[in-house]
Amino acid sequence: MEGGTLLVFGTGGQLGRSLLEAAARAGTPVTGLDRREADVTDAAALDRLLAAHAPVVVVNAAAYTAVDRAEAEPNLAFAINRDGAGNVARACSRAGVPLVHVSTDYVFDGRRAGAYAEDHPAAPAGVYGASKLAGEDAVREILPGAHLVVRTAWVFSALGSNFVRTIWRAARERDILRVVADQRGSPTPADDLADALVTMAVRLARDAGVAGLYHWAGAPPATWYDVACEVVEQARRHGPVATRAVEAITTAEYPTAAARPPNAVLDTRRAQGVFGLTPPDWRAGVERAVARLAMDPPEG
Repeated sequence: MEGGTLLVFGTGGQLGRSLLEAAARAGTPVTGLDRREADVTDAAALDRLLAAHAPVVVVNAAAYTAVDRAEAEPNLAFAINRDGAGNVARACSRAGVPLVHVSTDYVFDGRRAGAYAEDHPAAPAGVYGASKLAGEDAVREILPGAHLVVRTAWVFSALGSNFVRTIWRAARERDILRVVADQRGSPTPADDLADALVTMAVRLARDAGVAGLYHWAGAPPATWYDVACEVVEQARRHGPVATRAVEAITTAEYPTAAARPPNAVLDTRRAQGVFGLTPPDWRAGVERAVARLAMDPPEG
């Protein structure tokens, strides 16, 4: 990226941290700011940060992602996911800088049988999805020709808090794992997603014609049960595990505060065509994540 820096908000989370690694792999100058350094609910602070860092493009990976807790904390979820996204977009607008904003499959209720394309109507079933959809709308309204909204799904890595890390830890401790098998989605390795977002951001910085809404996620479609089985299989390659079986259960057998989309598969053909990207195989991502966890186990 000639003559400028990529500025990433939300580098305390797994995707933000993965974005810093992806930019380094691509040789793209990058500055990352976590929640302590860049509070997206503080509009005046965002203006100062953009003036200080003078980026050529911003990626907003800052988000409230506690899906179940959001049902009890709707004001906080909307403050970060809607108002925070709007604050970032307004700061970018005032600075004349394009924005890549990360969103989620939870904007859909999951009742559709096939994969969701960008033009399928959004209908979030919970607070988290509604707050993220409101954030998308704010970005589109404030930066109509200078944004990418990128929806993704089921993001995992060896970093942060996510399903793969949860199952990896459980496989070391529990004899039987019971995992939901009737929710289907697009598991997405965070490192592959980050690589794609950096590619998209660099392209947006020089070509406003690509602005708009895109889906980007892993392939092939899978259930949480499928992912758990793969994690346990990969964990066994690095040593003994406690788990001897993974049992498939229904959503009804594992109630949660927030409704989950029964089908959250994302159609990524638009992004493939515009950016020349190939959807990552989530199974290879699980292999990398488990190998990293085995090599450097997290504390606690």
